Amino acid sequence: MRSGRGRPLFNNRHDAGRQLATKLIEYKGQQVKVLAIPNGGVPVGLEVALALEAELDLAISRKIPLPNNPEAGFGALADDGTFILNDDLVARLGLSSHQVNYQVNKVRAEIGQRNLLYRENRPLAAVSGQTIIVIDDGLASGFTMLATLESLRKRQPKKIIVAIPVASASAYERVSKVADRVVTIMTSTSQLFAVADFYQYWHDLGENEVIQCLKEWQLRRSDSKLEPPQKKEPLPE
Repeated sequence: MRSGRGRPLFNNRHDAGRQLATKLIEYKGQQVKVLAIPNGGVPVGLEVALALEAELDLAISRKIPLPNNPEAGFGALADDGTFILNDDLVARLGLSSHQVNYQVNKVRAEIGQRNLLYRENRPLAAVSGQTIIVIDDGLASGFTMLATLESLRKRQPKKIIVAIPVASASAYERVSKVADRVVTIMTSTSQLFAVADFYQYWHDLGENEVIQCLKEWQLRRSDSKLEPPQKKEPLPE
């Protein structure tokens, strides 16, 4: 679906994840792994993983913010150190190599803290030979997703599927060139695109909420494994 302007499509990120899962139902019960990008992608990824009965892990990537405007970015960094820059923006703003390196190192430290907090410094998710579904709550520029995909390609997955509730047309085009498949509920052609516009209830997700989502997945996964198989009733003679 394509739209020229943002309008609420989802109640919240959990609702977005449930809607997105309906677009991925062919992968239910298959050997796939869901990788969610914190923070906002985690509740979306939780719902997708539960619906598909898939493993859930994190791909901890972050945008590299502009020195004087933390809401905007000029690139992104992944949890293995892979980073990409928006070279046109760097040149247009006249950012020096010192400014770029300083921001990259700050983000690298933040990713390390998140890895310790969310994953307790476990190794990066094993993806070699696997089909993986990478989840975020939306794509504005797409650079965070691009850094994530470049990082994952180094680990030689079988296939990379990007699944997001909503994306700008430009981000969709960028990511489609790198992913094996991109699944979205809406692609927007609006010049004033903001992911938040498509959510009725939107807030910056806190660390505790991410941890709670991960705990919920662990609990619900454990419960499903403990459930005994349903006994089939004998057919009437």
